[in-house]
Amino acid sequence: MKQSIIDGDVDAAEELARRALEEGIDPLEAVNLGYLPGMQQVGVDFGAKILFLPDVVIAAEAMKKATAILEPEMARRGSERTVAGRVVLGTVKGDIHEIGKSLVGTLLSANGFEVHDLGVDVPFAKFAEKAREVNADIVGVSALLTTTMTGQQSVIEALDDLGLRPRVKVIVGGAPVTREWAEKIGADGYSGDALAAVVLAKSLMASKA
Repeated sequence: MKQSIIDGDVDAAEELARRALEEGIDPLEAVNLGYLPGMQQVGVDFGAKILFLPDVVIAAEAMKKATAILEPEMARRGSERTVAGRVVLGTVKGDIHEIGKSLVGTLLSANGFEVHDLGVDVPFAKFAEKAREVNADIVGVSALLTTTMTGQQSVIEALDDLGLRPRVKVIVGGAPVTREWAEKIGADGYSGDALAAVVLAKSLMASKA
């Protein structure tokens, strides 16, 4: 199972999930001990430049297909994955860049986070409303243009308006974004890449605990 994810072999990942159910393997164990370690290894290999963005995308697709087969049986058994934290993600209003934000979401999901991806060109208030709706722990705000960076500050203000800060942590990222900018607007952290975002999210959850 692990290797099928590393290889990005969607057919193998699906077949192994079906075999697991046929052979009575606990579907939650199949995810936690098989598929999830594969996705985690993909993240490590991506960081080491052994794998590249297309490899991560297809590995995520294999993971998605396998878990889709296993989830009905997990629901029937009443078992569910432990959630590392709840994250709302989006690219801020006025910006339509997708890839970096989506990669962060993929790697967070692979590391046990429940991710609510709002997409691109997201109004500031929508981040806050979704965070309240799903009881989010973290809001991640991406901006790839210098002209939309100020929207990250507006998202923080929207969270303040709903009384969600400082319980809900905010992480920011994107090509023009810096650690200094994050500190200036009162964000809880800055990430320069998807792997660092996962490490940061884990650190924020540990500090909350």
